[in-house]
Amino acid sequence: MKPDDKLKKCPRCNAQHLCVPDNIDACQCNISLDTETLEFLHKTYFDCLCNACLIYFDSLIAEIKSESFPTKPSMLEEDIHYYLEGGKWVFTERYHALRGQCCGNGCRHCVYGFDNKS
Repeated sequence: MKPDDKLKKCPRCNAQHLCVPDNIDACQCNISLDTETLEFLHKTYFDCLCNACLIYFDSLIAEIKSESFPTKPSMLEEDIHYYLEGGKWVFTERYHALRGQCCGNGCRHCVYGFDNKS
């Protein structure tokens, strides 16, 4: 490991991975991502994500590409957009990704990596 190389912890899943900022070709994050995924990642608060999380987001963004954000309660699907916990609605990562931007409320399943505890 060279002095500029850093062992980082993925802010999403806590997996450790090697970051090689002076040589992107050697860095683990040098993978091919769809343009839509790159646009999504620019809207997030995440620093350096591991390969598994980058691949996860690439897959999620590809899956929701043809879906629309549910603008009416009747459009919401349980276990897709939300689930019930103690009589309250908890919105899923998919719902938040479809929303297209972070609301800044520190939601449990914030797909944008916002943490209002900091």
